[in-house]
Amino acid sequence: MSGDRLPLLVFDVNETLSDMTPLGRRFEDVGVAADLMPLWFAGVLRDGFALTAAGAYADFADVARDGLRRLLASAAPAAEHTGPDDPAGHVLAGFSELNVHPDVADGVRALRAAGYRLVTMTNGNAALTDGLLTRAGVRDCFEALWDVTGPRHWKPDPRSYAYVTRQAGVRPAEAMLVAVHPWDIDGARRAGLAGAWLRRGVGADAYPRTMTAPTLTAEDLGELAQLLG
Repeated sequence: MSGDRLPLLVFDVNETLSDMTPLGRRFEDVGVAADLMPLWFAGVLRDGFALTAAGAYADFADVARDGLRRLLASAAPAAEHTGPDDPAGHVLAGFSELNVHPDVADGVRALRAAGYRLVTMTNGNAALTDGLLTRAGVRDCFEALWDVTGPRHWKPDPRSYAYVTRQAGVRPAEAMLVAVHPWDIDGARRAGLAGAWLRRGVGADAYPRTMTAPTLTAEDLGELAQLLG
């Protein structure tokens, strides 16, 4: 991570920066158990990955809406529905109200103060990232917010990471992905970037042995800022 350029830190957004647990309440609003939210989100990622692997592409919102319709059809049949007229839309609207994890604001400010260049790359939506970071008061710490509508390949496809480094004007070896998802760390490492895995409460042994190991492991952004200095 040394060189003439400042190191580039590339942040994943969903679950890495954003706390998605409040979406569970919106699931309850439409008659679905809140604890199905993580299952739905995992399905959205699966379907996005599958489309990329097949050489196709769809935006996060469209994949997410399809997943919600499928879930609602099985978990909350229309005959029993008494919630919003557009239940899938009601759940998705919750993304615009999410906030960051408690460690994010101070961690981001510490990393920016240390001279790191900060950008985001999400399988989601850059406009939602803008709102998230603005609400947290740290939008000015980031020089660019990107999503996969640029490369039209979902992470962890190597072309998504190549898009970021190309746009930022750095070599892959000059960038580090920061993410809570091991699959994202693995993808970035295989694409030539370093990878910082945020554990967020799980043990270090939870990282899959079948995936490329992270360059750094930290509990949260505060610890990452201390490790990077």
